Amino acid sequence: MSKENIEKNTSVAEAVSRTELFFSSNRKIILTVIAVIIIACAGIFIYHKYGYLPARQEALAQMFPAEANFRNGEYELALNGDGNVLGFTQVIDQYGSKAGKSVYLYAGICELNLGNWNEAISYLKRYNGTDKILKARALACIGDAYAGLNDYQTAVTYFKKAAAAADNVFAATYLLKEGVACEASGDYAGALKAYKTIKDDYPMSMEAMDIDKYITRAETVSGK
Repeated sequence: MSKENIEKNTSVAEAVSRTELFFSSNRKIILTVIAVIIIACAGIFIYHKYGYLPARQEALAQMFPAEANFRNGEYELALNGDGNVLGFTQVIDQYGSKAGKSVYLYAGICELNLGNWNEAISYLKRYNGTDKILKARALACIGDAYAGLNDYQTAVTYFKKAAAAADNVFAATYLLKEGVACEASGDYAGALKAYKTIKDDYPMSMEAMDIDKYITRAETVSGK
């Protein structure tokens, strides 16, 4: 055996010896850590199967009537229930987000339609779903609520975010809202930019069909 191989085998043997010595010296601590990890994993599994999942199913069942009322445009009933069925506010109070993150979006849109601007903003800002279309809608609804509060500059900020989050036909809707809010705040240059983006980037959208009148109005007022 060559000197190089002898040195290599000696190094391996020393490493194994040090490892065995470490485990021997810390055996109790290592076993305790392993036991804690096993118990924690078992606890998480038991909670998920026997705690979280049943609660989620119950929350979804309780939210079903509220969703039906929402689809029917009965926003007050959908939001607050009627004593026999829960509304979104009660679902949130009792189950949090176990019924799904959309419960905050539903509640926010209900408050928005009822003219409760601050409450709408509070719920909508708690929605953190990953669906791009719904995320954009939540942002646009926050913009609508700020517009309801006559805070048009903040509304514009959220309409911009909504348009950027929904790079599809819905973006034109949010750009139009942005333009109108810009006009309301006196920013006709900003409004003109939003309107021209609709005309140039979304020519097939419904908003583009009569966007020229918005452009003409903004140009007339801004002097361009």
